[in-house]
Amino acid sequence: MAKTRRLAKLAAYLRPHWRDTALGIFALLTVNGLGVYIPLLIRSAVDKLAAAFSFSQLLYYVVPIVSLTSAMWLIRMASRIWIFGVGRQVEFELKQKIFEHLLKLEPSYFVTNTAGDLISRATNDVDNIRRLLGFAVLSLANTIFAYILTLPVMLSISADLTFLSLAVYPLMFLLVHLYSDRLRNEQLQVQDCLSQLSDLIQEDISGIALIKIYAQEENERRAFARKNQQLLQANLKLAKSRNTLFPLIGGLANISSLVIILFGATRIAAGALNVGDFVALLLYVERLVFPTALLGFTITAYQRGEVSIDRIDAILTVQPKIKDSADAVDLPKQQVKGELTAKNLSYTYPGSDTPALNNLNFQILPGETVAIVGAIASGKSTLANTLPRLLDIEKGQLFLDAIDITQIKLSDLRSAIAYVPQDSFLFSTTIKDNIRYGDPLAGQQEVESAARIAQIHEEINNFPHQYETVVGERGITLSGGQRQRVALARAILVNAPVLILDDALSSVDNQTATAILRNLASGTQRKTIVFITHQLSAAATADRIFVMDKGEIVQVGTHLELLKQLGLYRTLWSQHQVEELLR
Repeated sequence: MAKTRRLAKLAAYLRPHWRDTALGIFALLTVNGLGVYIPLLIRSAVDKLAAAFSFSQLLYYVVPIVSLTSAMWLIRMASRIWIFGVGRQVEFELKQKIFEHLLKLEPSYFVTNTAGDLISRATNDVDNIRRLLGFAVLSLANTIFAYILTLPVMLSISADLTFLSLAVYPLMFLLVHLYSDRLRNEQLQVQDCLSQLSDLIQEDISGIALIKIYAQEENERRAFARKNQQLLQANLKLAKSRNTLFPLIGGLANISSLVIILFGATRIAAGALNVGDFVALLLYVERLVFPTALLGFTITAYQRGEVSIDRIDAILTVQPKIKDSADAVDLPKQQVKGELTAKNLSYTYPGSDTPALNNLNFQILPGETVAIVGAIASGKSTLANTLPRLLDIEKGQLFLDAIDITQIKLSDLRSAIAYVPQDSFLFSTTIKDNIRYGDPLAGQQEVESAARIAQIHEEINNFPHQYETVVGERGITLSGGQRQRVALARAILVNAPVLILDDALSSVDNQTATAILRNLASGTQRKTIVFITHQLSAAATADRIFVMDKGEIVQVGTHLELLKQLGLYRTLWSQHQVEELLR
């Protein structure tokens, strides 16, 4: 069943390129046809020249043989271009398909599937499929044509010598069958080890600063050595199996030539076989030796490709949990007012028994700034992630302008909500391009305006290349506060009606954070702002404050109202004041 499914996949990969595949296979058929005809010419030449040698008679045979051999070379080159070209086309399409599919998946998928493993599948495994659809198809088609066209001619010359020369072939195919599953399993182990090594490299490069801070270079070196050793052992194990099987196949195939020489020479001596037929049989057996010996490499390419098909299929068969519903409605950004409503909003992470959000009910008015405060793990970030549907919530729980967010087209919902997480990811490009990531055609004036609101414009101008400064991988050349404010400027530039800041100013001082909030809350077109923070001085300036604890909203009110109440907010504010005094 699995083999049938894999073959169906291969057929699906090849279907768009059937014309080039057919041309390549037809070219191989032509090559093998010529390869069968040339030994017949040589047989005639040997018989004729043995009876009466002449230079003109020699040229009569040499010229067509050289011409046909040259034609074979040209046609074989054409077949390789067509078939290998198909492999390259499939490689391109698969990489594009994988990348586009990954873009559709929700962030939670990338928590359980590491970047190193996904990169390995999108590169090494796709490369294995390319080899399967290039080298393996060419080799297999060549082998089939060689046998189909060569054996009938050999049988017509001498059936018994043909059967004797091919007597070792059943043993050869039995060896291939016995090693088949073993090679597949060992190949899978190699690819798994390679994925683990890629994971480690990717993690260590991303966390190189942390490795150096804690002086863990030696531990990471040992961890890499262990993974590398596992890959080495897996490769050696696979190489041992291959280096046992392939020489056996080649050796058995060469026995055929020895059989022809042994029994053919005896028959020539007895007058039962002429020299021309003996030479032709010897040439035909030699023709079968190469594709038969190549069968081992074809098996390797197939085993690698078979494993890789399953590994890539494991990505492509994953269906996005968060996607547009069949009756999703349009909601143009310019029509969005920014009202957010929750009705018994609950969410439990997969594998957990405790709800991260438990029956939340609230209404945030258009243009209102609401701060959400609470202890760590109280559900603040989970709430932030539900608003742009980064988490898969049930219908009828969360509404934007009285429309269920699960019924709004994702593209419209996310264009209406700008979200700045605490981990402010920046791309390895200029500050200008990072700020206008959501609107790549934005001009310099718009970029600078967003940077001013985010309180980062003056600092950017102090850089040698100002807005053309390249920030490095993940924005490593900027401080934490600078990264957060560049990310905030990026969100401001898209001018979404709703702005969510998930502790996005945690690395910014209280004074600057407060100034940023005032900038955002001013103007004629006020945004709806959901501000998740531990900075209570900044939160105090909000229109209202939601206090969360254990997945529930336990208090709601203004800063002054909440200070008058006994509860969590007053405790948090007292702790904040003590911390301010100790600074």
